[in-house]
Amino acid sequence: MLNKPSRRELRNKRRIRVRKKIAGTAERPRLNVFRSAKHIYAQLIDDDRGVTICAASTLSPEVKEKLEGVQGGKTDAARVVGETIAEKAKALGIEKVVFDRAGYLYHGRVKALAEGARAKGLEF
Repeated sequence: MLNKPSRRELRNKRRIRVRKKIAGTAERPRLNVFRSAKHIYAQLIDDDRGVTICAASTLSPEVKEKLEGVQGGKTDAARVVGETIAEKAKALGIEKVVFDRAGYLYHGRVKALAEGARAKGLEF
């Protein structure tokens, strides 16, 4: 009898399948998302050079500052992270990105992060 693959294994299969098709460049970096149980992280990556251009997460000081006194859960925090990464990208002159959801469903916190980034003018 075969064991059922875990959710993590299934996500990694989706992540690898998607990463075969997308890559970030200096003009259009990859907006990568990582979601843990408590936090969400986003970073802009230039795959040509193999460097992270900028990053934001619920642990970064500027996001914590924006979240002080705000009622809401992790989805609202994800939206703020999306807005923050978009502001950082705009400051660096980046207008367009490739969205890498890293095998997560485009739903909930991942969707909120993407909508927050779009609201601040990032195109993908």
